[in-house]
Amino acid sequence: MQKHILDYLTQAVQRVPQKMAYSNGTEELCFQEVYDQSRSIGSFLCSVKSCREPVVIFMNKHPRTVAAFFGVIAAGGYYVPIDSEMPEIRIKLILQNVKAKIMICDEATVESARNFDFDGQIVQYNEICHTEIAEQTLQKIYEQSIDTDPIYIVFTSGSTGIPKGVVACHRSVIDYIEHLSEVMEFDEDTVFGNQTPLYVDACLKELYPTLKFCASTYLIDRELFMFPIKLVEFLNEHKINTICWVVSALTMISAFGTLDLVKPKYLRLVAFGSEVFPIKQFNRWREALPDAKFVNLYGPTEGTGMCCYYKVDRSFAQNEVIPIGHPFDNTEIILLNEDNERAAQDEAGEICIRGTSLVLGYYNNFEKTNEVFVQNPLNPYYPERIYRTGDIGRYNQYGELEFVSRKDFQIKHMGHRIELGEIEVNVNMIDAVQMAGCIYDDSKGKIVLYYVGEIEEKELIVLLREQIPRYMLPNKIIRLERMPMTMNGKIDRTALKDKYQKGKGK
Repeated sequence: MQKHILDYLTQAVQRVPQKMAYSNGTEELCFQEVYDQSRSIGSFLCSVKSCREPVVIFMNKHPRTVAAFFGVIAAGGYYVPIDSEMPEIRIKLILQNVKAKIMICDEATVESARNFDFDGQIVQYNEICHTEIAEQTLQKIYEQSIDTDPIYIVFTSGSTGIPKGVVACHRSVIDYIEHLSEVMEFDEDTVFGNQTPLYVDACLKELYPTLKFCASTYLIDRELFMFPIKLVEFLNEHKINTICWVVSALTMISAFGTLDLVKPKYLRLVAFGSEVFPIKQFNRWREALPDAKFVNLYGPTEGTGMCCYYKVDRSFAQNEVIPIGHPFDNTEIILLNEDNERAAQDEAGEICIRGTSLVLGYYNNFEKTNEVFVQNPLNPYYPERIYRTGDIGRYNQYGELEFVSRKDFQIKHMGHRIELGEIEVNVNMIDAVQMAGCIYDDSKGKIVLYYVGEIEEKELIVLLREQIPRYMLPNKIIRLERMPMTMNGKIDRTALKDKYQKGKGK
């Protein structure tokens, strides 16, 4: 049984050493280069006694960054990715949490790193990537490793403003990659177009299947997503056939009519997640790529990426939602009602995850870990962890799981319990709207709708009166030029609340 994630890399370099593994469109690394440079980095870390501990990777999005990740793992450690697009205060909080002794930078980030009050040693990738490989040392570390050893920490936003470090291990990542690959049917001809930053867990969908299948991944620059036509041309230039993107990246292309001008002609698989895909925008993609497969993915970082999937196999009306479907093999989804009992067939409940793919917990934060990684209330007989996602779901008439809302998106308004997500779905159905996000002003009991689109606020409220009950109508509607997004591609509702509280309006 496989116990080490880098077994994928070892097998790949034996099969296709000179094949391109990772590229940003201008620079690339083949599998042999990834293997050699990662083992050199691992050897350097061992030489400075930084084995089996966190190592911060502060590099721009580049194939070398991926090799640095694998180098940390080769040394028995766990990588902590940060990026220059993160706010400086967030980076400093992460560094205070992990207290790493080594930070690996590139030429573009090394000067910024010196402003972080980092107590450890700052080294540059180019200075350590050709370190003489300590074969015996690395082999000993490999032989002593077990599948519950951690391999990375990625930080998510905390409710208190303090980021939480999610710790994943070999076993949870291997379990995820094996079952994701089975569902998605990756192969050696797969060419991934990576959209997400490398400091979030979403990039796992490309980085590790590339090793497993000897495939190839293009790391697409964040700036390119501001230019939809150039982005699609990049996909075509490099014959990218598989994308696993956040919904906002896909709607950015379809909402502005890009698919009418240029189509991503090589795409055969389009997977999406992170938000509910507005049916209007989804249909534009499906019409443009009638032969492609579309897969909706769902899952929290605490479940090591995605845990549910739905292969789109039917048409959807404008007022429907695309299901999140069924759990991956070796994973169970439990819907719990407010009484901690299994929700009835037509009852909504909190989505809870059981299985090997659960991460180890939050780094250096047992209190937060114990709040959400809890004993399965349906099992009083022996210790069994589940993760409470805070998401609300229910099963539809086909027995497919549907995402309803976040628990914290549920409000009580005018005597009614309302899902803010339901309002957003109805707003997104309107042709002239490209994106919508709702918040609730608890102090004044007001529903506030922000949207991006060509329609005026007064026209929008008239259309909404025909679609939703009066008690669900927004009390205030504000048009934006651009919707604020979180680092992992979701609508940033915290930013919307801050904008509203400050009275900026726009």
